[in-house]
Amino acid sequence: MIRAVTMDFWGTLIFDPPSSDNRYKHKRLTDFEALLRAAGIEVSRQVLNRAYEESGRQIAMIWRSCKDVPVQQHVIALLEAVDPGLPPRLGSGTLAALVEAYSNPALLVPPAADPGAKRAFIELTRQGVILCVVSNTMRTPGLVLRKILDRYGLLAPFTILTFSDECGVRKPDPEIFHLTLRQVGVTPEEAVHVGDDPVLDVQGAQEAGMRVIQVTSKPPAAFSRKPDGVIRHLGELPVALFP
Repeated sequence: MIRAVTMDFWGTLIFDPPSSDNRYKHKRLTDFEALLRAAGIEVSRQVLNRAYEESGRQIAMIWRSCKDVPVQQHVIALLEAVDPGLPPRLGSGTLAALVEAYSNPALLVPPAADPGAKRAFIELTRQGVILCVVSNTMRTPGLVLRKILDRYGLLAPFTILTFSDECGVRKPDPEIFHLTLRQVGVTPEEAVHVGDDPVLDVQGAQEAGMRVIQVTSKPPAAFSRKPDGVIRHLGELPVALFP
């Protein structure tokens, strides 16, 4: 029996081209420069760019341990890379504005959603399946990812949304799957995870005791770990779960 389906966000529900990273970075740094100047602090774009990269390396070290931190910690790490004494010099209003500027660029030009997702979710809900999101975040926090889903009409079907920046755990650690399933009262054996990544999604969910359907156009021979099923897009999910 399948009582719950957990769903990855990036590369499964929502798609963002690699070029978006540079666009988001440019927007963040432009806003940081203006906000700091308004607070009476002049920081050059070159210094901000260097600090952005340094903070990214620090956050990546945390991610490699399958841990995560709130996006405010990204901002503080960036400011400390500019000057270790900078964060204490900022008022709470300026810091809040910087966190918002760091978080929101993906809302300006929202990434694309899987066009078959809404129809698939309607069918799964009709079958009585509980839908959840289990996803790592990068520099865009779960708060904003919820807004992106809502813009596409894809937020309401989900009972629980577990994002790594909010729970402090990243895939492929099985705990991020387990804490989600505990919240809906479903055992791993009663759940299926859907995602695109062979390590984060396939390996992670299988080690959590779940079955996995991988969303990919690659042939089965290319898999480093065999999923329990393969679909090309979410429109194929209901039939894959209930043939």
